[in-house]
Amino acid sequence: QDMSTMTTAAPTPSQQQQLAPLSAQTSLKRSRILFDTSSSSSINNTNATAQTTTTTPLAAATQAFVPPLFDSQLHQQTIKRKIRLQYPSEYSKLAFQAEENEVDAEGGEKQQRKETATARAVREIRREALDRLRSGEDYVEAGGDNSDVGAEGRLVIHREVDMKSSVMRNNQGDIGGGALIVSGSNNTTAFSGPNSTTTTEQQQQQKGQPIRSGGILVKRDDDSNTTIPTPKWHAPWKLSTVLSSHLGWVRSIAFDPHNTMFATGGNDRVIKIFDLAKACVASPDALKITLTGHISPVRGLAFSERHPYLFSAGEDKLVKCWDLETNQVIRHYHGHLSGVFALKLHPTLDLLVTGGRDAVARVWDMRTKHQVHCLTGHDNTVGALLTKGTDPQIVTGSYDSTIKLWDLAAGKCMTTLTHHKKSVRALAMPSYENTFISGAADSLKKWVGSDGRFVKSFTGHKGVINAMAVNDDGVLLSGADDGSMNFWDYNTGHCFQQSMTVAQPGSLDAENGIFAAEFDLTGTRLITCEADKTIKIWKEDEHASELTHPIDMKNWRKKCIAEAKKRY
Repeated sequence: QDMSTMTTAAPTPSQQQQLAPLSAQTSLKRSRILFDTSSSSSINNTNATAQTTTTTPLAAATQAFVPPLFDSQLHQQTIKRKIRLQYPSEYSKLAFQAEENEVDAEGGEKQQRKETATARAVREIRREALDRLRSGEDYVEAGGDNSDVGAEGRLVIHREVDMKSSVMRNNQGDIGGGALIVSGSNNTTAFSGPNSTTTTEQQQQQKGQPIRSGGILVKRDDDSNTTIPTPKWHAPWKLSTVLSSHLGWVRSIAFDPHNTMFATGGNDRVIKIFDLAKACVASPDALKITLTGHISPVRGLAFSERHPYLFSAGEDKLVKCWDLETNQVIRHYHGHLSGVFALKLHPTLDLLVTGGRDAVARVWDMRTKHQVHCLTGHDNTVGALLTKGTDPQIVTGSYDSTIKLWDLAAGKCMTTLTHHKKSVRALAMPSYENTFISGAADSLKKWVGSDGRFVKSFTGHKGVINAMAVNDDGVLLSGADDGSMNFWDYNTGHCFQQSMTVAQPGSLDAENGIFAAEFDLTGTRLITCEADKTIKIWKEDEHASELTHPIDMKNWRKKCIAEAKKRY
């Protein structure tokens, strides 16, 4: 056919309307939000807009998805945390500063000027503080026993309390009605007030039960002596953003002290540093830099709080110190005989602790690169570490199913915990109390941080626990190699959410494992590193409440009673 005779017909308006939605979906797929819960609604809105306002497929694809520059909510939480820690006196004056701004705005004309993101966040924080003060929430929180004052118009949900405290309050006349349903029994026990003289023996005689005053065997038909702790309500967590940047399994993660960026390392032997606020909304320029230098998977990362340094450890037996101002390696720490699986920094001293497949934990001087201690005693790989400012300052978890607490000054073991039956692969510690928790394939166990006393077991997560993280709100996450995620109330051990992570399209079902997890410093975002080569960002469901997602007290009571009957 003659080339001069070939012509291209212009698309008709009906063809344009058919092409526009397809282009919008293609643009949305190319964006990094693969599993956003609001993506379906955004697709529908984008399609409707494309059909009505655009005339070409190129314009529809351009307008299909325009991500915001950064997560303003996370930025506001970060600013609030910085004000609370660095300027505590100013934090208490936020409400009065907001009221002064209101008076200034009413008295004179409001100047139209462009605000920075930080100034806008501070203004919103002040406004929230003023609203809380006006509604009485701050007064209720600080009021102690007078919690009913100022609570008009607020929803109050009365949870179940311990039976003994209910009986005592009932006898004092605080509760009307005088009826209490005892768990494990279908009978309703009535109390006649403080003048009641009915004793336990008389009740047993009325029921026809044998009374053994001097023996040790007593028949009991209920579980009223079991204390049922009331768990704190937490909002369920949902998947927000997925980052697909690594070319292999993502094995480690760390946040910087200012909560502005985070670093991840994987089996592709590289370290990637992301801007946190931009990554939460899948901004195209979220990735700041990629560091290369390891020749094996990167298994440990940590930011220094006092220096612009990033420390990394890998299976190539190397421990590196990166200067983030020049993005170069400035120190190497040589001494491990095999791969390094864990890395932590001491919170107050310039010390670096690493553990690896040579079954030892090594303590390094950060500045001189000299080895201070070699903590020996484990029979297998040291796969998890914790560092604290108080004794014991180092806690190690090993694949030999033991946990050791170490005296840092002497370099010797203080206590060995042998409660686990499987390899201990994860350790986590909250910032508000001196306890820590260990995770293995058999269960999660909570310990007292000072002497290693056992507190309780968290049972119910079937899988090899690879990662754990806890935030300041008392939310504990445990992630397993089968992709299962359990969210717990750290104080009581109540599992309030069980979910499965979603492998990105094109991955195998076997690539559904979680290798590392960490909460950001505000506790509002959770980042997991997974086997499908992605980094997933989770956040709380802002639409959830105690009415839409109530605590399942019935099953929680059954679980507590069943565990109380077991012999440890």
